[in-house]
Amino acid sequence: MDKSLSDIQREVDQYISQFKEGYFSPLSMLARMSEEVGELAREVNHQFGEKPKKADEADNSIELELGDILFITVCFANSLGIDLTEAHNKVMHKFNTRDAGRWTLKNTD
Repeated sequence: MDKSLSDIQREVDQYISQFKEGYFSPLSMLARMSEEVGELAREVNHQFGEKPKKADEADNSIELELGDILFITVCFANSLGIDLTEAHNKVMHKFNTRDAGRWTLKNTD
């Protein structure tokens, strides 16, 4: 089933809202996001870089690490009242205007 960003934000909010602790502070979420990006970097390095996994290292995946980053991003946005669909639309407008001629288009014939 496909979910919109709004659906995902609601689902995460329903999950977090069941706990007394609620959302972490923005500073804690930024630290957590940095941790998750580090874990993604480690997985990418294992898969595409020159650093193989140690025999005793957990079997994580790029997919799961990206999922963790998405989750903390949604938590961060929710805690600050940011609509991620609107944020996405603003970013795409920026890319489509500011960077319109920056990249070489693929041939469409």
